[in-house]
Amino acid sequence: MDPRYAIDDTSRIITPAMLVFSELLDENLQQMIEIAGDPTRLRPHCKTHKTREVVQRQIQLGILKHKAATFAEAEMLADAGAPDVFLAYNLVGPNIARAVRFVEQFPNVAFSVTADHVLPICNLGQAMDSTGSSIGVLLDIDAGQHRTGLPVGDKAKDLYRLIIETAGVEPQGLHVYDGHQHQRSREERRVAVLSEWEKVQQFRQDLEAEGWPVPRIVAGGTGSFPIYAEMDDPAIECSPGTCVYNDAGYSEAFPDLVFPPAALLLTRVISRPTVDRVTLDLGYKAVAADQPAGQRLVFPELPDAEEVLQNEEHLVLSTSEADRFQPGDELLAIPRHVCPTSALHKQVWVIQNGRLSDRWDIASRDRWLTI
Repeated sequence: MDPRYAIDDTSRIITPAMLVFSELLDENLQQMIEIAGDPTRLRPHCKTHKTREVVQRQIQLGILKHKAATFAEAEMLADAGAPDVFLAYNLVGPNIARAVRFVEQFPNVAFSVTADHVLPICNLGQAMDSTGSSIGVLLDIDAGQHRTGLPVGDKAKDLYRLIIETAGVEPQGLHVYDGHQHQRSREERRVAVLSEWEKVQQFRQDLEAEGWPVPRIVAGGTGSFPIYAEMDDPAIECSPGTCVYNDAGYSEAFPDLVFPPAALLLTRVISRPTVDRVTLDLGYKAVAADQPAGQRLVFPELPDAEEVLQNEEHLVLSTSEADRFQPGDELLAIPRHVCPTSALHKQVWVIQNGRLSDRWDIASRDRWLTI
């Protein structure tokens, strides 16, 4: 096992537990800044960690712009002192009124959201204008994932015009998320990203030719982060997320992004049912189950471990080294997808200099806090 993951005393840690290794977290934050070239070019997504303490570390490093996907995350960011919060989600239903309350509750926070349809823009503008408030809106651009957003073109241009003309909302630029770009080859990924980016650049020029402001383009995710970071364009705000903690899935998908996993799962053996099986207290209530069964975890100490059965509170491994283990023995596991894994834990246990030093609430794992 990598000595950076050594822990002097685990007796107080209730398993299954999510551990954050402080030095590795700091290393990842510094590497994000190095790739971006300057902290002002970053707008990291908080969905991976969802904790105030990580945000405060980022702010101390000069990262003042932040991205969220839920109102709970946005509120957590504001509570932690983030002065600029972008909720990269299209608002409908009760979220329109929540946006009004957010602006009222955090008047000193620059707050913005996305939109890709006429109705939410009109509803949001009316709700804001009726209270004498306003909110920034970024037009959501579909860069090929076909999840949300509009492709660049006349319809998108008309919608940007609507944002400009609607009282209560302010045009804040474009949101260009390309999470479908998962090419393992850095060069192949660059070619794919640039192919869509060229369309976005032309679209921005068309908007600016009308005299319309496009103050920012919030671009990419973790995989495309280094591609956008290479571009000399002051409007670009890079939005990596997963690399704050990193995980086994991103390490495999993007070998050029060398971030050490900073968040691991501590688990204990609870049974030895057969000669080649070890049962752990690491069910799918403690690790993201969005990966296929059998592919949710990596055990650095057991490279031949096969996940043969997982239930809510149990994980059964088959391994040729099963006879090494007795009930109560411990293992560390790297989740394949850390973002939804963190949402399954109330707190993270912080390890610093090999010792348990703190516990941080995963504050925004819920759908709502106070707003």
